[in-house]
Amino acid sequence: MKPLVSIIMGSTSDLPVMEKACKWLEEQEIPFEVNALSAHRTPDAVETFAKEAKGRGIKVIIAGAGMAAALPGVIAASTPLPVIGVPIKGMLDGLDAMLSIIQMPPGIPVATVGVNGAQNAAILAAEMMALGDDTIAAKVDAWKATLGKKIEKANQELAAIKDYRFKC
Repeated sequence: MKPLVSIIMGSTSDLPVMEKACKWLEEQEIPFEVNALSAHRTPDAVETFAKEAKGRGIKVIIAGAGMAAALPGVIAASTPLPVIGVPIKGMLDGLDAMLSIIQMPPGIPVATVGVNGAQNAAILAAEMMALGDDTIAAKVDAWKATLGKKIEKANQELAAIKDYRFKC
């Protein structure tokens, strides 16, 4: 199947964070691709990738980057596709990356999730695609329905605890 989502990271050192997006998309059976491209070390390759992504059938790009975190913005400057930036925790607990990603000039938007929030980026990408794809919409709805069940289970487990070590 042709990928619908492209997951890009500045280097393979970002993989432990970005693999959470891969895992979620894989579980939902939403086709994706993964590449390492650097806004600073391979700028020509980044520009080529961004300009060709739509023509290859990509619908949303998730770009993770730490430190200077220019990658999401550089990609957004060269594509009409939505770009979701994932700030990766680095020198200043990810604040430096987050600020780099959210400070985009008018006309070059980049959606941004929380620091190391690659799973949320995958969910947001699926929600964007779900606007025009009923199959993906059903997958997102089904997955979101499981969230409440996890909390209900946690509350049942808390209620079953007989030995309270603290008073609430």
